[in-house]
Amino acid sequence: MSKFQFITLSVFVLFIVGGVAAFALYRGNTTTTEKLPAITIWGTFPAATFTQYVVDINNTLAQPLSIEYVQKNPNQFSTDFIAALARGQGPDALLIPVDMLYPHADKLGLIPYDALPQREFRDTFIQEAELYLFDQGVAALPFTIDPLIMYWNRDMFDTAGLAQYPRFWDEFKILNERLTQKDSNGNIRRSAIAMGDFSNINNARELLGTLLFQIGNPVTARDQDGVVASMLKITAPADPTPALKFFTQFVNPSDPNYSWNRGMTTSKAAFLSGSLATYFGFASELFDIRAKGPNLNFDAALIPQLREDGVKATYGRMYGLSLVRSTPNPNGVYQILSLLTAPPYLSNLSKTMYLPPVRRDLLAQGSTDPYISIFGQAALVAKGWLDADSAKSQQIMSEMIGSITSGRRTVNQAIQEAGAQYDVVLEESIK
Repeated sequence: MSKFQFITLSVFVLFIVGGVAAFALYRGNTTTTEKLPAITIWGTFPAATFTQYVVDINNTLAQPLSIEYVQKNPNQFSTDFIAALARGQGPDALLIPVDMLYPHADKLGLIPYDALPQREFRDTFIQEAELYLFDQGVAALPFTIDPLIMYWNRDMFDTAGLAQYPRFWDEFKILNERLTQKDSNGNIRRSAIAMGDFSNINNARELLGTLLFQIGNPVTARDQDGVVASMLKITAPADPTPALKFFTQFVNPSDPNYSWNRGMTTSKAAFLSGSLATYFGFASELFDIRAKGPNLNFDAALIPQLREDGVKATYGRMYGLSLVRSTPNPNGVYQILSLLTAPPYLSNLSKTMYLPPVRRDLLAQGSTDPYISIFGQAALVAKGWLDADSAKSQQIMSEMIGSITSGRRTVNQAIQEAGAQYDVVLEESIK
């Protein structure tokens, strides 16, 4: 650790102690002078990465942290967590994505604003982290962010005489004319963009969410009582219709922008084979694309935006560390979680994972790395939503899109039906 990092960490630890003192006064049951406890954290974050992260931190501490981390299958997490709490054997903290948080909000020990003021939180972390701000306190400390970006095939663009990748969605009209190729029977052989279906488009849920964010629709929203409801409604503050019409046009054979259909391979496989010019994937997919397509000449860019009257946004998969309400030593757990999210450590984690940091001060340092600089821009405009179950929202969105593209429903009918179904899922998730 450099001298600068040591000084920064020392100052940060002082702030942690002050925050824990406030937390202790709020809780009124422990002191800040006691030895940090041994704790158990459950999560869906990769165990190998987190375990090594703790090892690296312990190498800098006089008194190493004692953390048992248990990685859970996302599909089994809720069942196991609830069962463990019922037996009185639950973990002390969680490390899960923001879209898994809402059903377990009542089981979390919120960090009071006396210990971590809202103003400080907003100034410290990226905008998506504000999903963790509840009326009574902070539901999680942001840990990592993995934004959705656009990968593009440089050779395809150059061969077609296209000097630049698309920065706005309306550019795909020209790109389709130049890049999408069909045979004499109308079969698509090469495509500019993969959009319009859920069956063979990787990250379709997150891509559709991005389009909704960009028109100002948050997908879900909390009311004044903190209850989350679907914004897939015509009556929502931002009608989702434009996003759905844009998304589905690319699979309509009668549309001039027709460039994809469900009979094709997956969007990622098409990109790797060189038959798809753009692929919307996560920043974390960079090395996988490079490994599976060693001869692919590609680059990364911020996902396209609306040219006018839009919100600059992309989807971000964010993990956060949450206290579990039943932990016997909330102050000790809070201190550990604060150390785990200290700036020098998160900076090193970002370098290890090759992802942008969740902290604004670290993002402000910038990067000369050609990919991290793009990922950092994406992190600043990343958004997410509080969900009941990502698999269920994926299914609802898939059925909504399928009913539109098949002609079974009008866009308005599909939206209203999906919104009603989503509300039921959200309500059932907190019963």
